[in-house]
Amino acid sequence: MAIRKIKKIKVHKVHKEGTGLLLSLFSALFVINLGLYHTAGKCTLFYSVAVLSSLLFLLTLNFFRSPFRRFPFDPEGLIIAPADGTVVVIEDVMEREILKRECVQISIFMSVFNVHANWFPVNGTVRHVSHTNGRFMAAYLPKSSTENERSTIVITTRCGVDILTRQIAGAVARRIVTYAKEGESCDVNEHMGFIKFGSRVDVYIPLGSEVLVDMDQKVIGNQTVLARLERPLVN
Repeated sequence: MAIRKIKKIKVHKVHKEGTGLLLSLFSALFVINLGLYHTAGKCTLFYSVAVLSSLLFLLTLNFFRSPFRRFPFDPEGLIIAPADGTVVVIEDVMEREILKRECVQISIFMSVFNVHANWFPVNGTVRHVSHTNGRFMAAYLPKSSTENERSTIVITTRCGVDILTRQIAGAVARRIVTYAKEGESCDVNEHMGFIKFGSRVDVYIPLGSEVLVDMDQKVIGNQTVLARLERPLVN
């Protein structure tokens, strides 16, 4: 199957994780600007605060955007990017916490300007979900995979292959939201979770998989194919 480049879909809404914060932020900024207007009037300070308030609100609104996406191909045997961002790691590693075997690790770093919704990378059944408290180092550092606060999800595909995905907090990110539940089925078009304000997602796949992305490549969650699993031998 040929996999062509997929254009980014320009359909967005506000993610549910941001509605409460956005309403609170808008209310607070409105009160501040209204109070300043009544006390100082239309002065330079008022206009400066109004511009800065608008920029702050628009940046926060942009962070919580939630695009509508659907993967257009049959995802069987493919590993789909679980997040928007930049590929910062492609290497063979020993996954010691859950799988306890050698894997290919592909890591995606999300800046504060990326969409921060996370999608399931494969169709299958959620076999494991866990959360580990930890540090809040910069998410692009190698040690963040094992030392930062993180949530781990293991999905068993229909072919019986375990794919581990890890949501990792960063220096700014302080909250990881995970929707995956053990024992439930999952689909690549469903949200796996959300990480607030800059972070990283690691995917651990079997050795021998065909990696289809390069270092420093920009990827799109639920659209870019990261890898193709090795086809099982047929007796």
